[in-house]
Amino acid sequence: MTDIGAGGAAPSLIKASLSRTGKWAGSVAFISGAVGDVLNPLAPFAAYIALVAAIAAAIIAIAIVLRLVLATKALPALLFATSAAAVAGGVYAVQQETNSQNGVIASLVPAIAQLQQSMGIVSEKVAKIEQTVTQTQKTVEEVKKSTDTVAQKTDQIASAQQQQTQQGAETQKTVEAVKKTTETLAAGQQQQQVQAEKLQATTEQIAASIDTIAKGFAQLAAQGGAIAEPKRPDEFYHNARVYELSGDMLNARRSYLAFAGFDVDAIDPYTRFATLLRVQDGKAGAREVFGQLADKGKALSIKLVHILQFEDAQRIDKLNAFITANPDYAPAYFLKAQEFSEDRLGSQTLADKRNEAQALTKFVSYEGDGGLLKYFVDQTQLADWLDRSRSRLAALGDVLDPARFAPSLTPMRSNQGWSMTISLPEPATAISWRLGTSGPFTDTGFLAMNDQTTGKPMANPSFELPDSTAATTIGIKYLDIRGRETGPFEIRFDPDAALQQGDKQILDQFWTSWIAFDSGGNHGLVYFTQMLSYRCAIKEVHYSLNGAALDKSLEIPPCDKKDPYAIPYDAKGYFKVADSVKSMSVQVTYTDGTKSPVREYKRQ
Repeated sequence: MTDIGAGGAAPSLIKASLSRTGKWAGSVAFISGAVGDVLNPLAPFAAYIALVAAIAAAIIAIAIVLRLVLATKALPALLFATSAAAVAGGVYAVQQETNSQNGVIASLVPAIAQLQQSMGIVSEKVAKIEQTVTQTQKTVEEVKKSTDTVAQKTDQIASAQQQQTQQGAETQKTVEAVKKTTETLAAGQQQQQVQAEKLQATTEQIAASIDTIAKGFAQLAAQGGAIAEPKRPDEFYHNARVYELSGDMLNARRSYLAFAGFDVDAIDPYTRFATLLRVQDGKAGAREVFGQLADKGKALSIKLVHILQFEDAQRIDKLNAFITANPDYAPAYFLKAQEFSEDRLGSQTLADKRNEAQALTKFVSYEGDGGLLKYFVDQTQLADWLDRSRSRLAALGDVLDPARFAPSLTPMRSNQGWSMTISLPEPATAISWRLGTSGPFTDTGFLAMNDQTTGKPMANPSFELPDSTAATTIGIKYLDIRGRETGPFEIRFDPDAALQQGDKQILDQFWTSWIAFDSGGNHGLVYFTQMLSYRCAIKEVHYSLNGAALDKSLEIPPCDKKDPYAIPYDAKGYFKVADSVKSMSVQVTYTDGTKSPVREYKRQ
């Protein structure tokens, strides 16, 4: 292959190619440029020819340089492509410079312009087509406007229909929602029923499980001795009791913890375990251990025993909250009763006794139909709780009867007014009273001595009222030995009835002083001065002498309520009898209609 770059070979090849190819290549290039210029109204053919020729020239030149083709064969093509690119590029440059839309030649040669016009049939047709397209476009736009109007109205109609459809759909949704809610409620009720049945079944299973454990524990207790490899809860509980009674507190503790791992809802294992923990670790340690057990387990008995490890006030509050949440958990009532017992408190107030009695009564009420058995593994523990409950209820008596343990008032009338003595059902550290059902209370104050029960100054149990006090209600309240307020108690006070009742009580109590024969050396006289002094309680007095019928009566002056014990100056408090009179029988009819026994007085 000839090397185009060797010595003088290149110029000779180029000259040879120009001599052979230059004439026709230049002619063809000029013609193609002229044709592109003439056709310029249709498209920029000169630019297209220049671009294609330039690319072809570049490709041929690269192929020659890389010796991909023989230079002798490729040079004519290179010359042609170069000439075409140069001519067409020049034509396009002149077109752009002169802004000739119809081409440079047409602007210089009229004949060429006419030729373009003869070829303009295509342009006219194109113009007509463009005009037709324009008119069509206008028509389309008008049609589009009409269509848009129709579409807008259609959209409005569709929107209205859609709105109606949406409203219908919403109504349907509401109906479906109501239906769904109804079905949900029905399903919820059914689910609650199922859950209640499951709960009942679970309760029965737990009761049956505890019954099985209790029987196993009873059998093991009869056999005695620790189980070498315990696996069941009754075996761990049995071992715990065996170790505890033998003084092996470490193994007892381990066995109790193992039993707790079964989460058995029985009260007695945990109360015994708590006692062991309090001895070993104190109340705080027991509270910590049972707090952890309560967090892990579900047994109510564990949670209940955990509550018992708190301090006094907090313990009672938590215990009450537990009972409120679990009102049928029977062991809680026995444990609550212990909080108010004499063993726990030392000395009980009336409120303490009532709280204890109420809780024990509730606990014992579950005994029927074996209602307490399901809470105990060791039945001897249940028997102990029941015995203690019955014993305490017998000792407390009718403490729950509100009429038996209410304060009372004993009015005592004097010529100066009323002295009211308060009788309380228990020791008090303070007493107060008021007239009527509203208004402030007045403290009675204290006596100059200490109450042996409380060790504090004794509350004054009395107060005074003027003799002008009308019938009213008197309120009484007091503080018990723990400082808890009791009352108020409303007591009816009727001065007239109180005066009559007080006089009657004195007459009945001191009846031996009704009659006095020959008093003060006044022989032959019978005195009845005492009956005159307390006459406000007397309606009439009948008497007889020497055992005869009660056919005589004493003259008793009317009651003076303002000065009831003063004997009128004109009243005669005696009468004469013969020496033959050896006895006198007397019967008093009181203002309340009752009669005294016939009293007999013998003359000395």
